[in-house]
Amino acid sequence: MDDNSIVALYLLRDETAIRQTSKKYGNRLYALAYGIVKDRQIAEECENDTYMEAWNAIPPHEPREYLYAFLARITRHVSLNCCREHSRLKRSAYLCELSAEMEQCIPAPDDVECRIDDLIFREAINSFLGTLSEEKRNLFLRRYWYLDSIADISKRFSMSESKVKTTLFRCRNQLRKHLEKEGYTL
Repeated sequence: MDDNSIVALYLLRDETAIRQTSKKYGNRLYALAYGIVKDRQIAEECENDTYMEAWNAIPPHEPREYLYAFLARITRHVSLNCCREHSRLKRSAYLCELSAEMEQCIPAPDDVECRIDDLIFREAINSFLGTLSEEKRNLFLRRYWYLDSIADISKRFSMSESKVKTTLFRCRNQLRKHLEKEGYTL
């Protein structure tokens, strides 16, 4: 079943929408959740919570052209919240490590006046990702969207860990320069 039909089922409040979503994207959503929480049972809960959140969110939204991205964003959010709730020290340390890597190139001011409009910032990030080669973009996304470890990325792309680290370091520097060029203060 295509995404358009699945979203139509959600809009009609037909429960088969959840079954079709699970059938089409369940494995990918579970893998995303598992990559974050590193626990099978919690990953299943996150996947199920994703379906509930999608059920509640789709009537105002209609993600016909980007259903998987819509669901992946929900799964990622739910999974990160589970990590926080379960106080997984090892995982929390890992998230802190990733945050420390990215805080050098993504502005995060504390006052409301300096907050960046989400839509404009997303466009800046997307335009940056568009400048990267496919390999670099995939490395960047695996690390900072899917939260894969350096070891997992190096295995997935058949690269040495040092090459992955160096490539990510250079990508972060490029992102910082790109955002500064776009007018963001870091």
